[in-house]
Amino acid sequence: MRSADPSDQAALACVARARALAPVVAAAAPRTESERQIPEDVVAALHEAGLFRMLLPRSLGGEELPPHFYVQAIEEIAKADASTAWCIAQTSVCSTAAASLAPAAAAEIFGGPRGVLAWGPPGRGKAVAVPGGYRLTGRWQFASGSRHATWLGAHCPMIEVDGKPQLDSEGQPVGRTLMFPRSAAQITDVWQVMGLRGTGSDTYEVADLFVPEEYSMAMFGRSASEKREVGPLYLLTVFHLYGASFAAVSLGIARATLDAFVALAQSKTPTGGRNLLRDSAVVQSQVGLAESQLTSARVFLLHALRQIWDDAVRTGALSIDRRLQLRMASTHASHQAKQVVDAAYHAAGASAIFESNPFERRFRDINTVSQQAQSQAQVFEAVGQYYLGLPLHPRLI
Repeated sequence: MRSADPSDQAALACVARARALAPVVAAAAPRTESERQIPEDVVAALHEAGLFRMLLPRSLGGEELPPHFYVQAIEEIAKADASTAWCIAQTSVCSTAAASLAPAAAAEIFGGPRGVLAWGPPGRGKAVAVPGGYRLTGRWQFASGSRHATWLGAHCPMIEVDGKPQLDSEGQPVGRTLMFPRSAAQITDVWQVMGLRGTGSDTYEVADLFVPEEYSMAMFGRSASEKREVGPLYLLTVFHLYGASFAAVSLGIARATLDAFVALAQSKTPTGGRNLLRDSAVVQSQVGLAESQLTSARVFLLHALRQIWDDAVRTGALSIDRRLQLRMASTHASHQAKQVVDAAYHAAGASAIFESNPFERRFRDINTVSQQAQSQAQVFEAVGQYYLGLPLHPRLI
C-alpha cells in the first residue's frame, strides 16, 4: 500500500497561490511574448509561490500534489498566459525525475530554492558507457523553460565502447535520461514561432560531456526498480502527466478566450447591424455550445485524474482502464478547448485580429498547443483499439 496524498487543504492552497499570481502573469504577458521568455521578476514570483515544485517529492521540499489539484493550478496560470503555464507544466513534469535519481543527485539538482530541470524530446544523441558514467554527445530541441532552468536533461540510446547499441535482456535498445548543468550545454536560440512564443523552447547540444552514472535514470524514469519515491504520484508516467498538463493549458486558454468573447458581446454592435452581439440567436447558441463543451471536457479530465489517483493510493497500481481513460480525457479536453477558441475567435469578427484585444495571442497559442504529440488523433486510435478488443501499442498508454 502506498502513502496517502497530502491534505486537500494544502493542495487547494497551492491552487489559490496560482490564482492569486495570475494577474501578475497576465500583466507581464506582453513582455513574455516580446522577450520570448518569462521575465525574471515573474520567474521569481513563481518560485516564491512554489509553482515550479508542485510535482517535486516532499522529501526535497516539493508539494507532491495529487494531479487533479496540480492541473487546476496550471489552468489558472494558463488563463493569464499560456507560455508561462506551459513552462511551469513542462518543468514540473521534468521534476518527477527526482523520484528515480540517486538521493544526492536529486538534492543537487532540485535542492536549491530555484532548482529547475528542463529537457526536450529524444533527439540526435548518444551516450557511450564508460567507467563511472557516460560520455554524452548530441543535440536536442524544444527545451521549454530552459532559459530559467539550472539543469538540462537528454534522452538518448546507450552505446557500448565498441560502438554497438546497448541491449536489454529482451534484445531491445537501452535508453537513458542523463542530466547535467545548463552551463555545460551550448544553447541555440531557434524559438521564432507562431504561438507559445514566451516558452523559450531552445535547442541545446553537448559534445563528449562526461555525465556520472548517478545523474542518469532509465529513459523518462520508466524503470520501477529505480524508483526511490513511493508516493502514488510517481506511478504516473511523464506521458500521463504531460497529457494532463497540456490539456490544462488548453482549458485555461479556452476559458479566458470565451470569457473575453462574452464580455465583448455585451458592448459590440457588428458593422451594419443594429443589435449587440449578445442579442443574436446565433451567438447565444454558440456561447451555449462552447460552455457545454468546455465544462464537460474539464469535468471529464478532473474525473479521470481523481479516479487514477484514487486507484494509485488504494492499490499501488494503475490499470489499463484508468490509463486509457486519462489519455482519452486529456486529448479530448485539448480538442474541445481548441474548438471553443476557434468559435470565439471567429464570432468576435475583426476585433479578434488586433494585438490589443484578448483573442489574437490566445488563438495562436491554442493552435501551437494542438501541434504537440499529446493532442494528436492517434491517441483516440489506442482508445478505439482497446474498446474493440485489439492489442494496444504500449507507447500509446
